[in-house]
Amino acid sequence: MMKYYEHSFSSVEDYLHHRAPYLMVDRVVAMGPTWVETEKSISGEEPFLAGHFPGAPVFPGAMMQEACTQSAGILIAAKFNPMEQFNTHDPFFNPYALGVLVRVKRAKYSGFARPGDTLCVRVDLVECLGNVFEFNARISLNKRSIMRATFQLTNVPSATLSGLLI
Repeated sequence: MMKYYEHSFSSVEDYLHHRAPYLMVDRVVAMGPTWVETEKSISGEEPFLAGHFPGAPVFPGAMMQEACTQSAGILIAAKFNPMEQFNTHDPFFNPYALGVLVRVKRAKYSGFARPGDTLCVRVDLVECLGNVFEFNARISLNKRSIMRATFQLTNVPSATLSGLLI
C-alpha cells in the first residue's frame, strides 16, 4: 500500500504541472479532505476562443472537463500525494505524474460560458481504489449548474508520461 503525504501550497501552480495557456484553474477557493472548489475566469483572450465560435465565443466543453480534471489534480496533489517531496517546477524531480485522466464516465452540459464569466468548479472524491481516483464534478455559473461529470484520474510514473517508459 502506497503511503500518501498531505501538502499545502500557496498558488495553483504549486499544485499542478500545467502552465498557461493550458492552465484552466485560476484560484483554489476552498478545500476539504475529499473535495475542492476552484474558479476559472474567462478573459476572452484564450487562444481557442477565436475559433470557438467566430463572433460568438463560447468556452469549450472539453476545457470545462479540463478545469474539472485540473481541480481534481489539485486535490490529489494536496491530500493524496504519494511523494514526500513534490516539485511542480521540475517534473522530472517527481517519481509520479499526479492526476492523469484515464476515463470520463459521464459528462453532461446544460449551459454556456462566455468571456467575462467566472466558472465555479466543485469536485468531490467518490472513491479511491488503489491508484485510481473517481470524482464527481459540477461547474456552476451564477449559481446555476452548466456541467456535471464523473471521471477517473490516476498517478503514473513520470517516466511513463514523458515517454521514457511504455
